[in-house]
Amino acid sequence: MTISVAHAVEDARPMRGLLPLWVGVGIYVLFLLAGNRLLIDPDTMWQITVGQWISEHRAVPEADVYSFTMRGQPWISTQWLAQVAFAQAHAIAGWSGPVVLAASAIATTFTLLARFLSRRLSESTTLVFIAAALALTVPHLLARPHVLALPLMVAWVGGMIAAADRRSAPSFWMLPLMALWANLHGGFVFGLVLIAPVALDAVLSAEPHLRKSLVLRWAAFAAGALIASCCTPYGWNSLLASQKILALGSALPLIMEWRPADFGSLGALEICLLLGIGMALWRGIKLPPLRIVLMLGLLHMALSQGRAAEILALLAPIVLAAPLAKQLGGAEVSNPDAAPPAHGVLFASVALLLMAGTLAFASVHRFEPHTRGSPVEAVVALKKLNLARVFNDYDFGGYLIANGVAPFIDGRTELYGEKFFVDHNAASGLMEPENLFRLLNEYKIEATLMRTQSAATKLLDHIDGWQKVYADDIATIHVREHGAVHTVEPMVDPKPR
Repeated sequence: MTISVAHAVEDARPMRGLLPLWVGVGIYVLFLLAGNRLLIDPDTMWQITVGQWISEHRAVPEADVYSFTMRGQPWISTQWLAQVAFAQAHAIAGWSGPVVLAASAIATTFTLLARFLSRRLSESTTLVFIAAALALTVPHLLARPHVLALPLMVAWVGGMIAAADRRSAPSFWMLPLMALWANLHGGFVFGLVLIAPVALDAVLSAEPHLRKSLVLRWAAFAAGALIASCCTPYGWNSLLASQKILALGSALPLIMEWRPADFGSLGALEICLLLGIGMALWRGIKLPPLRIVLMLGLLHMALSQGRAAEILALLAPIVLAAPLAKQLGGAEVSNPDAAPPAHGVLFASVALLLMAGTLAFASVHRFEPHTRGSPVEAVVALKKLNLARVFNDYDFGGYLIANGVAPFIDGRTELYGEKFFVDHNAASGLMEPENLFRLLNEYKIEATLMRTQSAATKLLDHIDGWQKVYADDIATIHVREHGAVHTVEPMVDPKPR
């Protein structure tokens, strides 16, 4: 009986090792089929344009060359490598290129997460975490640089947590991950910040006589990571760039992805939190003190910034995996240190099938950015006017840059700063109507390109000196015209006394 059970377990292991593969394949196919969903953010267009500029000039930007309001002002792109990757993908395959690149990065992210979890937890528990992570990350999974950095974030944090679980220090072979991450996206700073709490968790969990040497090894790793993060064209300035984002202050809540979590209606975050709390109460889950600190930190970030929900979704399972395995029995199912079975032929076959399927689907399906951020006909009409100073809607900035029109503002919020962004938002939404007229006059605006349904557009329809010259369902153009008259003296009906 014992022998037969042992053989059954051995026979099951090779198939069990395929779970990450099927997770990756399923998620890649899902995002490929819903490819246009990855292109709904207008920032994708200016990211690609910057990547094209870098490729053409064989240099990285040091100052703004796109807007007319901030032209020449210092500006660096900590996402330069991701922008080049998206630009090259677009040059090779049109909009199919960024879609396939982003879908591949997303699939790789979830493959790495599933691989980490399946070595510690049961398949069912792993799939629950994968499903929750997918639900929380979907709103922010777009063809933008941060998506290309997600696999590195999972690999980096997974490597550190695995070392802490072993009461050891991470391998120095992980440092190239940090160097690559620093060139792909500014979020690498978060990876550096996490070193300290994870190191403390490892040190406190180790035997007392091993702690001193472990502290020294983690300190060396942290120093190496800091040096690796400066291996960018901007050197240590890449680290300082994150301060400009944090310095935006009151501007951040005005940007959708930076807004705090909203529990006004039932959403994925609330559902996951309630289920997690319920499970912890039911099973009596206990965590080591430093893991609790990490979990609370990730939760705080997710509640304070909508975009941080993806960090909670991808990193919380990694932090929880080892403690849960001990309490739920997952550690008995698989050995994290066991060598994975070889499936080279299968992997190659799946890769070829995915490539063939991708080419076939891309040949019959047209990928294109969402029309909401692409005022195509309006920009054609605007170019015919040959005007240089255009006050535009924030979401139109990326499309204007991609089409060679200098915007008033675009998605590079850190370039424009807190006051400029807040003033523009208050002006376009008429929260402070006087701001609209002040900006129009201060920047000598010749035309406006705003959403047709925006409050500013409706007001300009009735303001003398501004003439509507184009309008469609997406955008409206008003041109400064001194002879334009819209006001009419109210009729007075005199009454006898």
